[in-house]
Amino acid sequence: MSQLFTPISIGPLSLPNRIVIAPMCQYSADEGKTTDWHIMHLGQMAMSGAGLLIIEATAVEDIGRITHGCVGLYSDETEAALKKTIDIVRQQASMPIMIQLAHAGRKGSSARPWEGGQLVSPQQGGWQPVGPSAIPHLPTEAPPLALDKAGLARIRDAFVESAKRALRIGFDGIELHGAHGYLLHQFLSPIANQRTDEYGGSLANRMRFPLEVFDAVRAVTPKTTSLGIRISATDWAEGGWTPEESVEFCNVLKARGCDFIDVSSGGVSSQQKIPLGPKYQVPLATTIKKGTGLPTMAVGLITEAKEAEGIVASGEADMVALARGMLYDPRWPWHAAAELGAIVQAPKQYWRSQPRGLTALFGDAKTGGR
Repeated sequence: MSQLFTPISIGPLSLPNRIVIAPMCQYSADEGKTTDWHIMHLGQMAMSGAGLLIIEATAVEDIGRITHGCVGLYSDETEAALKKTIDIVRQQASMPIMIQLAHAGRKGSSARPWEGGQLVSPQQGGWQPVGPSAIPHLPTEAPPLALDKAGLARIRDAFVESAKRALRIGFDGIELHGAHGYLLHQFLSPIANQRTDEYGGSLANRMRFPLEVFDAVRAVTPKTTSLGIRISATDWAEGGWTPEESVEFCNVLKARGCDFIDVSSGGVSSQQKIPLGPKYQVPLATTIKKGTGLPTMAVGLITEAKEAEGIVASGEADMVALARGMLYDPRWPWHAAAELGAIVQAPKQYWRSQPRGLTALFGDAKTGGR
């Protein structure tokens, strides 16, 4: 039996298999509101046969967006648009859907990737980014505004309000974005956080604000809704965040009610040196899994079915998350199930596509005609 296609529970949420669709920004929102593009995109992802869909990084305030085209959940208008999108997708697909709540911090006010992806100044129509310290992401950029206590309280409360909105919409879980050089990661990393108050310096101090955000969101999230976090387990840069610190951080999160860890890496430093290659981040997920016992997702250049199967079967990680691979092949779980001799869910409108010789790919699906 394929281990990739066995069920798993992450906190209160049960998944039919171990394939996760990782959050993928689409840069196609209208002032934070999802559009018809998101219905098309999420619709095809939700019919892919994966075990879980996590929607793109969703900003908790307008200046928390990465770009002008990023989705937000910080107003009645953004909530109504996202609810409409998710309701339409759920009319046709039963896949569990999570939301990733995020704040871009000093990496906010960027141009869309196909527009170059660089910082957009307020004079060019952007906004003033914020961060733990007045240290720019790139040395050629203007520095972000260092957050004061009032700013920290505002953003913490914004995460809470966005979580409440997500719960009203009916998401099956919430993932906090603590990776890729965005705000929560910025506080964790000594590269971005050089504060001298209780939010900077020691590991305990650098963890303080992300933990305050987690605690505040956990307090309004019922135990029937899964809550986890995506982390960058290493900065891949000298003097940065380390895997050992990640284990300590995740164990503190576990004690506070964290249900899962989504393990990625990098993003906070332009000096990072990432050893790109197949499964390059999987050892980081293994370190977190062994060090905490929490359900763990591995992500990053996992493209082959047998590769994903081996990760789960060997216990390197509990789940495999795909992002770009799903954009390239939205039926990746179907093809993986066919290769591994497993069963996968498919919409009945597509049952006739079951290839000859794979009569059990879609379970007991039967079609007829005259």
